[in-house]
Amino acid sequence: MININIDKKLSDKVNVHIASIEAKVKTKESDKELLELINKKCEEIKENIKFDEVIKLKNILSSRNAYKKLSKDPSRYRLSSESLVKRVVKGNDLYIVNNIVDINNLISLHTCYSVGTYDLDKVKGSITFTVGEENERYDGIGRGSINLENLPVFEDEDGKFGSTTSDSIKAMITNDTTHILMNIIAFEEDENLERYIEYSKKLLERFADATIIDTKITKCTEIQIKILLYTDSENFLILNHLYNIFEERGKQYEKKHFSIN
Repeated sequence: MININIDKKLSDKVNVHIASIEAKVKTKESDKELLELINKKCEEIKENIKFDEVIKLKNILSSRNAYKKLSKDPSRYRLSSESLVKRVVKGNDLYIVNNIVDINNLISLHTCYSVGTYDLDKVKGSITFTVGEENERYDGIGRGSINLENLPVFEDEDGKFGSTTSDSIKAMITNDTTHILMNIIAFEEDENLERYIEYSKKLLERFADATIIDTKITKCTEIQIKILLYTDSENFLILNHLYNIFEERGKQYEKKHFSIN
């Protein structure tokens, strides 16, 4: 069963929705049909998206805005989805690894969200989606040491293992992988997440002989979402500013009777 906890340190700042699939799979070399699907998607992107339009794509933009709210520079610590789309737009071929990794990348191109797929046999205990702390790092796949501070990251009982920028080698997919957790990470409410799950299931079943164990969308609670929307509102900022003026001037009566409705 999929059970991902969204840490309050993250949900207090950004609206998180994680569409997850747990499955048993056969990891192998991608076949011709899968590669043709990937190439078709790449050609579609090259024909319809200009390089300077990539960061304006809705799902990439919402994820970049989430990074800014977490005080993480999205231009320096680029989203994996943004990196993939930009690579395609520039005319560079995607790295072909194995069917699971290649399906992962195809889903990311299709949704424009960061997608992380992990070997569950290498994950210990419960999983939490949280924020990296100061001085925390891990070895990213093909990227060397990654600075995790303020980065959205997955962690298990042994520590951090995956992020929306780069996953670690700890739970990476190898040719021996048989049990996976795939996460499509959105930093907004998206009515298409269920459709993305169905699309992903079909790819896994078709190209990885998958047996789907569970699917789930994990998200912030309604209360957390309302707080996020409220604290982002212009009215709240104006009222909060007025409250601070009252406080600074020492007008205790006004402050006592001032309320935010």
